[in-house]
This record gives sequence, structure tokens and C-alpha cells, in this order.
Amino acid sequence: MAREDVPPRWDRTMQQCLARGETAALCELYDRFASLVHGLAHRVLGDEHAADGITREVFVHVWEHPDSYDPRQGPLRTWVATLTHRLAVQRLRTTETAARALEGSGSAEELEQRVRSAAVAARADYIVQSMPAPLRSALERAYFQRRDYRQTATDLGITQDEARRRLRLGLQLLSTAHDTQAPGAPPGYGGAA
Repeated sequence: MAREDVPPRWDRTMQQCLARGETAALCELYDRFASLVHGLAHRVLGDEHAADGITREVFVHVWEHPDSYDPRQGPLRTWVATLTHRLAVQRLRTTETAARALEGSGSAEELEQRVRSAAVAARADYIVQSMPAPLRSALERAYFQRRDYRQTATDLGITQDEARRRLRLGLQLLSTAHDTQAPGAPPGYGGAA
């Protein structure tokens, strides 16, 4: 019954509530996505204060322009992540260009490389946060705790084959973080996903 081109009910309801100016909807959206927004902005900018500013900008934009969300392009979560990514990259380009002009150093190519690296890192973070918990927990054990697939299987109470499958699938999803996208394209919104 559920069609792929129809956004989830919560997304549609949230958009309608925001369009009506219901502050409770903004509060709920903030509660659900603030850590995602702040984390992505911080990953791109590498600055807590700047990430706080981007977080405010994102939610102000959502409040003032709820109709700019196009359900055909993906879930509301992805739209918010896209908006965050776009604003953070704009801020990074602006601040880096200004700093470069003051110092008289660095090239446009170096700036673009930093922006691309930050975008890949933000996309990887988004992918990890969005993947199902079983995949994420297997990857976290393998990467952060340096556990092999046998130890991961024991830790999670699953078979070794299942542990290998989860790790392989998680790594395949993460490998898409390096997919090329149009400049300024968000992590997974209307582009490579």
C-alpha cells in the first residue's frame, strides 16, 4: 500500500503543521533533528560556535520556509540534512575565502579540496547515523573497539556469517560517502544516495 513517492505520514504532517505556523511542530522537529544538524555543521566547519549558528539558521529557515520541503525529493530528515550541509559549506567557503584574502595565502583549489573533504566526512557521518542499528553497532565494534568479525559476532550474539554480512553491508554503505555529487549537493538528497 505504501508507495515510494509518498513521504512518510510524519513528514507530511510535520510539513502541514509548520506551514500553519504551529510552534509545537518546530519544537518537535528541533528535538528530533537538532543533534543531526549540529553534528553535520560541526563536521563541515570544525567549529562549535559556527555549528551553533548553522543550527539556528537551519531551524529559522525551516520555520520561515516550510513549503520549500519537496516530499518527492526524499524524507524530511534528508531535507534538513541537505539544508544543513548547504549552509555549512557556504559558511566554510565564505570564512575560508575571507581568511585567505587577509593572509594572502592558499589557493582556490586548496579551499575546494577542504570543502570536498568536509563534505565527504559529513556525508559519512550522516550515513552512519542513518543506517540501521544492527549495522551501526557492528561497525562501531569493528572500528572503535578494534574487534574482528568473530569478536563482533560474540559481542552481538549473532553468527560469524551474520557479523561478516553486517560489516560488509555497513562498509558498502559508507563507501558511498565518496560518490561524486554536483557542487553543493547535500548528502543523499536528490543526488547520489
